[in-house]
Amino acid sequence: MPRSVLRIGNASGFYGDRFDALHDMLTGGPLDVLTGDYLAELTMLILGKDRLKDPRRGYARTFLDQLEQGLGLAAERDVKLVTNAGGLNPAGLAERIRELADRVGVPVRVAYVTGDDLLGDGNGDGEGRWGGGVLTANAYLGGAGIAACLRAGADVVVTGRVTDAALVTGPAAAHFGWGAEDLDALAGAVVAGHVLECGAQATGGNYAFFGEHDVRRPGFPLAEIHADGSSVITKHPGTGGAVTVSTVTAQLLYETDGARYLGPDVTARLDSVRLTPDGPDRVRIDGVRGEAPPPTLKVGLTRVGGLRHEVVFVLTGLDIEAKARLVRTQLDDALARHRPAEARWTLARTDHADAPVQEAASALLRLVVRDPDPAVGRAVGAACVELALASYPGFHLAAPPGKGTPYGVFEAVYVDAGAVPHVAVLPDGTRVPVPMPVPTAAAPAESGHARVPDAALPPPLPPGPTRRAPLGLVAGARSGDKGGDANVGVWVRADDAWRWLAHELTVERFRQLLPETADLVVERHVLPNLRALNFVVHGLLGEGVAAHARFDPQAKAVGEWLRARHLEIPEVLL
Repeated sequence: MPRSVLRIGNASGFYGDRFDALHDMLTGGPLDVLTGDYLAELTMLILGKDRLKDPRRGYARTFLDQLEQGLGLAAERDVKLVTNAGGLNPAGLAERIRELADRVGVPVRVAYVTGDDLLGDGNGDGEGRWGGGVLTANAYLGGAGIAACLRAGADVVVTGRVTDAALVTGPAAAHFGWGAEDLDALAGAVVAGHVLECGAQATGGNYAFFGEHDVRRPGFPLAEIHADGSSVITKHPGTGGAVTVSTVTAQLLYETDGARYLGPDVTARLDSVRLTPDGPDRVRIDGVRGEAPPPTLKVGLTRVGGLRHEVVFVLTGLDIEAKARLVRTQLDDALARHRPAEARWTLARTDHADAPVQEAASALLRLVVRDPDPAVGRAVGAACVELALASYPGFHLAAPPGKGTPYGVFEAVYVDAGAVPHVAVLPDGTRVPVPMPVPTAAAPAESGHARVPDAALPPPLPPGPTRRAPLGLVAGARSGDKGGDANVGVWVRADDAWRWLAHELTVERFRQLLPETADLVVERHVLPNLRALNFVVHGLLGEGVAAHARFDPQAKAVGEWLRARHLEIPEVLL
């Protein structure tokens, strides 16, 4: 009989996360499984470039370095390691782990999951299928391959591109014996996995009300998973940060859209999630309902788009707007002659009147030029430098124009789930095909077709006096990226505040508060159980984070911008 609770921890939320986290999680308290999430849209582009330089690479090398100490600790404590650090080369990373195990004298059984790489796994001609210039093409697999590896006795499971939550659904399914039909249990594990996947963001990191806790070094989260899919989110004793209903809510809203959270294992209904306190630094998640997964899998494509050149003009003192107009006029001819694929100007009014420090008296005028031809960016940069003695008073640049940095393009497409091979390579080398769950006729398709009707709104607050104040005095927010779209989750912590927010923060008001979104498609999703609204802003990020289309390319701070905006708030809430 399996133990009634499975303790799954997280030691990485991205490629570059805290190096010591794996060691700290293994030594900080009891665990059954330790996961590490190393992959993101930008990471796939980075790993694709690594693979071009050396076909033996393409995995997150940090994980291998962490295992120098961590492999022995995990073996001593009988903790299974499950990670997507395999990136574009899970077989290669699995082999390097076996070599490390032999070198340090730790006998471990290593397995890996493959089939996601639609360019590198013998899955056909990427150029012909996806169009020119594709560097990586990876389907988001579910957790069934991980489960197969663990059932076969693996101590370490390495994957390529799986969903972030699959690092939790796979071990949970293996431990409790769940099958594809156990939709509610799988959905509960997906929600727990989504909370864990970004590491310290669940324990007070990047948290709107950070001043309420000691978040100088937040601990990493873990989930106590139960056989019915319910869980308790917590952290090891004595670690920093906090686990509260509010910190968990913030992470639940991160990089999601509507009530249906689509995945290859199950569609989790976020509108069914219940969060309740379960003691200090403990939050219970239950009530999660699951629906059949969609008939398609998401595939992330990355391409190298060209070179990005940036020049920042420093405008100091008086007449900032006029100085900016002069520079733009002076460069009109250069931009017209060289015709970059894209030229974008932004003026950041960082200047203050009567400033006692020169930097505080200065604004930044940024010109970003993108083009596949490096000569275009160099020519525009030279034209900027030529203005040095012939432009506005006080002319100088933040830095000389550089050679340009490569930028990438991310695109999400969808393919039939049955057309993607999902293979578990067991510790003895046996290759086991993993069947895809069979979607029902009612299963939602891609995210654009998965919307459910919004829940009924609570009764509005009765009329009363208001005061103009920042939204952030009442509401928390967390924002992030999904391809070229941004999501902004907004939540409140009291019922009266929810009665106000649900009626006040409409799509129209959201656009008024964030003028950059005025001409974009904005969707609003209502999640009453979380006292939350989730806004999806389509196209805000252009072609995704790797394209670096705006000042905040991953929309990480859009939520904080929204919280800083002023509107009329009922005084009873202040």
